Amino acid sequence: MSFGTIFIIVLAAIVLFQLYNVLGRRTGNERPPYDPYSRNRTGEAREGERAEDTGGDNVVTLPSRRTGERAEETQVAPRYAKIDKVAEPHTPLNKELRRIQDADPAFDPEEFIEGAKIAYEMVVDAFAQGDRTVLKNLLSPEVYEGFEAAISAREASGETMRSSFIGIDDAKIVSAELRGREALVTTRIISEMISATLDSKGDVLDGDMETVVEVRDIWTFGRDTKSRDPNWKLVGTESED
Repeated sequence: MSFGTIFIIVLAAIVLFQLYNVLGRRTGNERPPYDPYSRNRTGEAREGERAEDTGGDNVVTLPSRRTGERAEETQVAPRYAKIDKVAEPHTPLNKELRRIQDADPAFDPEEFIEGAKIAYEMVVDAFAQGDRTVLKNLLSPEVYEGFEAAISAREASGETMRSSFIGIDDAKIVSAELRGREALVTTRIISEMISATLDSKGDVLDGDMETVVEVRDIWTFGRDTKSRDPNWKLVGTESED
């Protein structure tokens, strides 16, 4: 055997030895290659493998499309869930509020109530101060005419109105209607305030300057559901007996 042949055999042995150390030996307990398309393995096995690969930390489990697997993660909130919170299902009020939401997907009854409360206080204060600019922005033309006439009559007789708004005790939607493209939502508002009308000499004609009274109003707000203007206007007022 020549020297060159011996050298080649020794070199091959060294290479095989290095591969053995790097790759290791097969013991029969190796994990099979991961098959992302396999449906034979259970969900628990896949979860275990992912946890092992990441050390069990920061693992986000995505919902499965398969029936019965993590079904709770695939559930979607009911379309009319917000409507059902303020109006009992299967009632005329609930039905009309749903129609309004269908016409205006951005309609949120709870946000509407909060907005109605803010508008109520602004209108009451503006009427007492005779602020026609604020009222024009909050009232429909028909309602504004009535408020403006009352303010003008008060000014003509030299009367003034003193009002202190204490707060709103309760506000809730009592009726609704979708009339064509116009949404109408009626709200009962119970508030507390101090209010009095004074003559030109400062004497009290109506109300009381110190007594807090409870006021119950039924106000209807409306808006065109096809309009880009998201604001509601006061379109009707009445006092609850």
